[in-house]
Amino acid sequence: MTGTLITVAPTGAEVDKAEVPALPVTLDELVDTAVHCERAGASIIHVHLRDDAARPTLDPVRLRDAVAALRDTTDLIVQLSTGGSVRDEEAARLAVLDAEPDMASCTMGTVNFGGDVFMNRWDFIVELHERMLERAVVPEYELFDLGHVAALERLLERHGLPFGEHVHVDFVLGVPGGAAGDASTVTAFAEAVRRYLPEGTTFSATGIGKTSLPVMFASLAHGGHLRVGMEDTVSFARRQPVTGNDQLVARAAYAASLAERPVISTVEARKLLRMRDAD
Repeated sequence: MTGTLITVAPTGAEVDKAEVPALPVTLDELVDTAVHCERAGASIIHVHLRDDAARPTLDPVRLRDAVAALRDTTDLIVQLSTGGSVRDEEAARLAVLDAEPDMASCTMGTVNFGGDVFMNRWDFIVELHERMLERAVVPEYELFDLGHVAALERLLERHGLPFGEHVHVDFVLGVPGGAAGDASTVTAFAEAVRRYLPEGTTFSATGIGKTSLPVMFASLAHGGHLRVGMEDTVSFARRQPVTGNDQLVARAAYAASLAERPVISTVEARKLLRMRDAD
């Protein structure tokens, strides 16, 4: 059984900075967060950006600046979100790849998202998958429901393996409208991955809000990896707000060590994911 890959998702598009002052929204805050999270054990940073008013943005200049700044200050794998917010247009989401990230997310289907709808049409998914292959960007296929596993099987059968020919997915669990965030759901997803996706597919799991801990422990038990961060939860414990993303990364790293699957380095992570610059 391999060690544990930790992804940190520090900002997201939903959390309000006015309500959560510790949320990193400026470039300086993002870089500072990245440095501390790398020290705590993260190998990947999943990036959403905010504008000067702390609103979600897919501004291409900001995206390029963020990728450059993160590469200058850390060895983290830079994974840009192509999901943006639920209101972003497809063209802007595709243009995220122009910032030349190491990785990018690819959500495998439409899902209710609280009171909104996170739209991911089949043709959009195919175009995103193919553009990432052309640009040597490694996808993280994001799965919000079990049907998304079947959708990914279909995508790979019809349009081929991603760049590097290694498939890596993330279970995003506990979103209102998506799959539940509990241990039995992680088990169902892990079994579906082993049944329907290519041999050697790796997975991480994300639990939203209060589901973060059961999802974390279940993922480790099934040989999976972890994604944590203030995009997904702003509470460390009952009535205890998160003080910073590195606090969540450190807890995930400690859980991995207890499971005798210590965190892997960024170099090891690049090899695992078969990235273009893997040594």
